[in-house]
Amino acid sequence: MVNKETSISKEMFAPANIDPSKSEKIAKPSLNFWQDSWLRLRKNKGAVVSLVVIVILVILALVGPYLTPYQFDTQVAKNNNLPPRVQGLENVHWLPFDGTLTRRNGTEYNAYEVRNVKEYYWLGTDGLGRDIFARLWKGTQISLFIAFMAALVDMLIGVTYGAVSGYIGGRVDSVMQRILEVIVGIPNLIVAVLMILVLKPGITPIIIAITLTSWTSMARVVRAQVLKFKNQEFVLAAKTLGASNSSIIFKHMIPNMFGVIIINTMFSIPNAIFFEAFLSFIGLGLQEPNASLGTLVNDGFKSMIAFPYQMVVPSIMIAVIMVCFNLVADGLRDALDPKMRD
Repeated sequence: MVNKETSISKEMFAPANIDPSKSEKIAKPSLNFWQDSWLRLRKNKGAVVSLVVIVILVILALVGPYLTPYQFDTQVAKNNNLPPRVQGLENVHWLPFDGTLTRRNGTEYNAYEVRNVKEYYWLGTDGLGRDIFARLWKGTQISLFIAFMAALVDMLIGVTYGAVSGYIGGRVDSVMQRILEVIVGIPNLIVAVLMILVLKPGITPIIIAITLTSWTSMARVVRAQVLKFKNQEFVLAAKTLGASNSSIIFKHMIPNMFGVIIINTMFSIPNAIFFEAFLSFIGLGLQEPNASLGTLVNDGFKSMIAFPYQMVVPSIMIAVIMVCFNLVADGLRDALDPKMRD
C-alpha cells in the first residue's frame, strides 16, 4: 500500500498561477546586426552630421555646375579675378560677397563697378575669367569620382587577395605575402609618375596609381580575419556539407567581414582625395581645362596674396570632405565593432 503522506497527487503538478501584469517582459526588441549597428551609429552625433554633410556635398557635386549660368571651362578674359558677389548681399559689407577688393594701400573698391560688370559670380572668377563656383563643384565631382572608384577597386582587389592568401595558407600564403611586402615598399608617388609617363595625364592614370599600392592594407586586414574564421564551426560545417573553397570564402567568410571592409573603405576615400589633390597641385594630375580640387588649389596658389579667395574656397572644401569622411569612418568603426556594444 502507498502511504497517504508520500502519495503523489495531480495538484502537486498543477501549473502555477502567474499574474501576467507582474511577469517580466523583454523591453528591448530583437534586432539584427545591422539594425543594432545603425542604432549605435545614430548615437554618434558627429558621425551623423558628417554623413548628412557628405550626402549634401555629393548632391551639390552632381547638380552644382548646373546651378550657375556659367560653364566651368568657359573663359571670359575681361571678367578675370573678380571677387565673390551674391545678389542681395552687395550692401552687407561684413560678408565677403559684396564684390569688393582691397588695394595694397588698404583702400577698398568695388571691382564690378570699376569694370562695369553686370554679372554675378557667387564665388568670384579665376585668372582666366572662369566661374569658381562652377569649377568648385565640377572639381568636387571629379575628386569624389576618383576617390570612390579607387576605393571600389581597392576593396575588390584587397578583399580577394587577402581572402585567398589567408584561406589557402602554407606556401601560397607565404609567396603572396612576400609579393605584398614588395608592393608596400614602392612609394605611391613613384607609381603615379610612372603611370603618367606611360599614359596621358588624366583621371585614368591617377586611379591606377592609387589602386596599385593602396589595396595592400585591405588585403592584410582581410587575411587576418580569414585566419581567425577558417577554423571556426560555421566554416567546418560548410566543409562537411561539401561546399567549395570559393563558396566558403565569398558566401560564408566575407559576409562576416562586411563591417571591417566598410570601415577600411571609408578610411581609404579621404586618403585617395588627398593624394589626387596632391598630384594635381604639383602638376601631375588633371590638366586644363579639367578641374579638380587639387588643380583649383594650384591655380589659387599662384595668386594667393592678391586674391586669397581663389585658394581658400577649394582648400576649405578639401578639409570639409576629409574631416567628414574620417568622422563617419570613426563612427562606423565604433558602431560595427561588437566590443563597443553597450
